Amino acid sequence: MKELELKYGCNPNQKPSRIFMRDGSDLPITVLNGKPGYINLLDAFNSWQLVKELKEATGLPSAASFKHVSPAGAAVGLPLSETDRKIYFVEEDAALSPIACAYIRARGADRLCSYGDWAALSDTCDAATAAYLKAEVSDGIIAPGYTPEALEILKTKKKGNYNVVQIDPAYHCAPEEYKDVFGVTFQQGHNDFKIGPDLLSNIVTANKTLPPEAVTDMIVALITLKYTQSNSVCYVKNGQAIGVGAGQQSRIHCTRLAGTKADNWWLRQHPKALALPFKADIRRPDRDNAIDVYLSDEYEDVLADGQWQLYFTEKPAPLLPAEKKEWIATQSGVTLGSDAFFPFGDNVERARKSGVAYIAEPGGSIRDDHVIATADKYGMVMAFTGMRLFHH
Repeated sequence: MKELELKYGCNPNQKPSRIFMRDGSDLPITVLNGKPGYINLLDAFNSWQLVKELKEATGLPSAASFKHVSPAGAAVGLPLSETDRKIYFVEEDAALSPIACAYIRARGADRLCSYGDWAALSDTCDAATAAYLKAEVSDGIIAPGYTPEALEILKTKKKGNYNVVQIDPAYHCAPEEYKDVFGVTFQQGHNDFKIGPDLLSNIVTANKTLPPEAVTDMIVALITLKYTQSNSVCYVKNGQAIGVGAGQQSRIHCTRLAGTKADNWWLRQHPKALALPFKADIRRPDRDNAIDVYLSDEYEDVLADGQWQLYFTEKPAPLLPAEKKEWIATQSGVTLGSDAFFPFGDNVERARKSGVAYIAEPGGSIRDDHVIATADKYGMVMAFTGMRLFHH
């Protein structure tokens, strides 16, 4: 297939729209089902690069959940704990493959933002992954292959219109890329910078003990950031992004946004949140939204008389601010990555409140000494990578 005509571009008024190869060669993808749109394919190509690089760097099956050209979550395929199964709503007897675990964890980072996502898998999509995805609201998926059973399951989504895209895993893009903005063509070299353990050798803090698990989490954070709209910050734990802050004009706002998402991920594991008595017939999106509101400062919106009856079989006790603060304080062992240097130590101060113990950032600020001193104050381990990871 030389080109693919699209219904429209970013918005319905932006026509004509298509994708094609400038050199006239075949597209590296095959559409197996559905009719993906312009934004769908932007998500598909960005997310595929992320999971492909994450698999290459860690050796583990990898997945991402994308929305509006940034990852809502990304993860490697480590087994799910009992708590993971509860907060990600996995059936107790569900047989899960490593790639299914990767996607469930990627989507579980921020289930509210992953509503209507684009899924990306580094490995062949199997029946276990497709079965989980079938029950979720999603726009499409990209993977290097699909088992026959998985493809049949996915074809039943969205009344048979679910977007299923297969990409040639051997495809490598041209070394230079072009982009037109306002009639002007931009040219740059493709960002083929490889992220791996060697990038983390420059540890600038007094504490230089970086365990293997933290190395993996730093790699997950940095590769996630490589495909996140800048400015961006990513919190990671156990090979899973638990908070991504994208596209903010201020670094501290990125850190706060991602930190709030990481806090919410942790709050979902609070005993009160795990015990919410949901009605049996509640829709998944309504349940996810109710949990998000319950954990927020607006919790009365779902606990008021006349409202809680819509979601719960009995009125839950609220999770009060003091209880949330106490629970968040128990979070530990979190890794933070930043796509550009921290200009001030306030980013480290905010990260500490969400249990961050390890930081990877480029360094190069005129206030690096203050940033390092702040990390030292809390016994953190911080590596300067020397590499900015802006993405637009």
